[in-house]
Amino acid sequence: MVAICLYDTCFDRTLFTGKVKLLLLMAATLILQHTGNSSLANPGCRDKCGNVSIPYPFGIGKYCFREGFEVYCPPDDVPILNTSGTPLLEINLNFSEARIQNNISQVSNITKFNDMLIGASVPVQRFFLVSRTRNIFIAIGCSTVALVAGDMETPIEQDAGIGFYVISACASFCNCSGSGCCQIAIPRNLKSFFPVFWSNTLIRTPNLSPCSYAFIAEIGWFTFDPSYVTSQNLHNQFGFGPPLVLDWVVGNRSCEAARKMGSSYPCVDTNRYRCNCSTSYEGNPDLAEGCRDINECDHPSMYPCINGTCTNTIGSYSCTCPAGTQSKDPKNSPCTPIPSTNKHHQVKVFIGTSIGFVLIIICISALLIQYQKKKLEKEKEKFFKQNGGNILYQQMLAKQIDTVILFTIEDLKKVTNNYDRSRELGRGGHGTIYKGILDDNKVVAVKRSKIMNVIHAEEFVQEIIILSQLNHRNVARLLGCCLEVEVPILVYEYIPNGTLFQFIHDNHGRAAVSLEDRLRIAQESAEALEYLHLSINRPIVHGDVKSPNILLDDKFMAKVTDFGASRILPKDEVQLMTMVQGTLGYLDPEYLQERKLTEKSDVYSFGVVILELITRKTAIYFERPGEGKNLASSFLEAMKGNRVGCMLDSSITGVGTKELFQEVTELASRCLSLKGEERLSMTQVADKLKAIRKTLHLTEKVGSDSSICELPPSSYWTARILAVDIETPHVDRVGTS
Repeated sequence: MVAICLYDTCFDRTLFTGKVKLLLLMAATLILQHTGNSSLANPGCRDKCGNVSIPYPFGIGKYCFREGFEVYCPPDDVPILNTSGTPLLEINLNFSEARIQNNISQVSNITKFNDMLIGASVPVQRFFLVSRTRNIFIAIGCSTVALVAGDMETPIEQDAGIGFYVISACASFCNCSGSGCCQIAIPRNLKSFFPVFWSNTLIRTPNLSPCSYAFIAEIGWFTFDPSYVTSQNLHNQFGFGPPLVLDWVVGNRSCEAARKMGSSYPCVDTNRYRCNCSTSYEGNPDLAEGCRDINECDHPSMYPCINGTCTNTIGSYSCTCPAGTQSKDPKNSPCTPIPSTNKHHQVKVFIGTSIGFVLIIICISALLIQYQKKKLEKEKEKFFKQNGGNILYQQMLAKQIDTVILFTIEDLKKVTNNYDRSRELGRGGHGTIYKGILDDNKVVAVKRSKIMNVIHAEEFVQEIIILSQLNHRNVARLLGCCLEVEVPILVYEYIPNGTLFQFIHDNHGRAAVSLEDRLRIAQESAEALEYLHLSINRPIVHGDVKSPNILLDDKFMAKVTDFGASRILPKDEVQLMTMVQGTLGYLDPEYLQERKLTEKSDVYSFGVVILELITRKTAIYFERPGEGKNLASSFLEAMKGNRVGCMLDSSITGVGTKELFQEVTELASRCLSLKGEERLSMTQVADKLKAIRKTLHLTEKVGSDSSICELPPSSYWTARILAVDIETPHVDRVGTS
């Protein structure tokens, strides 16, 4: 706690006892010594006007002061307190006081009985009171009664004759030792005032006193001189006006009520209403973090530490005796030497205990480190064996294979810079792919999966071996793996130009992809899948064919990758799956119903990829917010309505003939047959795409003819589509990966 709340209903300075005043004076001295050039103004605001320091809540300029505490600094550098419009002489932050320049009210020629004249008023606005203990009311003149009238926080008696509160009165006469002066204390809670002169002709002696004066001034400022009564000396000497001390507060509630105000509670450093920094703190409590800790050790006279070692702490200090000495209270009594027998014994005990404690810590730490190492080694061995590492290692030793690299955990941490996020190439629901750099500066892609299909170790190793032996220009090579983790980490060759999905859908201002490039990428991808299906007389079903799994190299040649869902099928058999795998929008309907993963499942998914290429729509696309449509279903429905041409990407419809687009859409349709046996094989798909590409440059351009929307379906598919009522499903918004 670094600020205290000093709430006073009457705001009477008499509440501060002599002891409290002494403490505050000491605190003020410390602040002057420690704050030095540190500004007590709001950050970024002027802290001085001329020679007058302006601490917060006072301030010069917008956002620099609290409401009611604005100060204007004119070119002559004489600050003006805007609430009263009077010159500001000094601000005392510790006692919550402000000294301003008051007026001296002067009247002459009051000769009639009960004549009354009102002097200049001094408005003291909200949050300010005229200090009762620091000011006094003074009247000068002969046969003159001076009154102080004004506004008070607590109404006193109202004089019906003059219409304002009569607060204090002082009568000055010149018939007793020629005094001509009187003074009287002012009451509490005076907010604003104006002097009133009231003459009684029965006792008036005008020849002695041509003028009468009345004013409130700081106690001790004024020394009376008899010449002030009979001449203009007072006005000539003090025409600028006397100093007046105002008390100020930042709020008019109790401390408890103020704390409930929340963000509008003005004592921002901690709790208070008139704020002072707590004991052992200095600074401006009206600013956030404005109170700073005092180093008590720099002030031994105030914070004693008799021949001990002083240590400053936050909000306090500690005092300890040097080694070999003792004291019950080092702050108040001196440290004395410890008897020698006691000292030697304590030193021995301390040294022995310390050495024993250090040895215990070292032993425990060494045991824990050794335990963790053994635990990690056992886990690595367990996973290595569980993932078929022993089988793979034996085959590598027997030189049956030389196409797989076995990486350790440490190897992959090194090549990926400990899986640095800046090395991420892609992140999805199944895992993250990182860019890795091997010792020979070869760049690789490291796939760190979250889940893995549960298969036998021998089967997994066999898949790794076969996949690593694949050698086709349109298949991303599997270089190796790490089997020391629960889910094996696979390492592929690095393909630099991102995915087909990004190339089609996220071109970021690039020119539209040409029809030739789209057909070429489709043909290359089809040839890669054909190679997998015919590989080594044992079909490899990819299982998750989609545009994000087709990469583009530095020449934008297609590379099929991500065999995380691949399955190597025994010849003339299909794989019965226990759980659905793949991506929404690309899944084979027959596979969803029968859980049978075949080469024709890849054909269906590839048909969706063809649709993406010619329509530039995603597998699940949104025509309206929150309403997703299945691209394959929408395409088949458009075929049924003879409106499939309207779905084509407008950037390519002006390149080929209707017949060419009819061939492409027919190819996609045959890939998307609901029955797997009616779909083309990947060999047929690749051949068909090759033939379409050959005829592309020999055809006439369609131009901008809007009739492209009315592409007729082939006779083969017309009968089948018209015979099936296709309903386009609507799905919630989902991702496309």
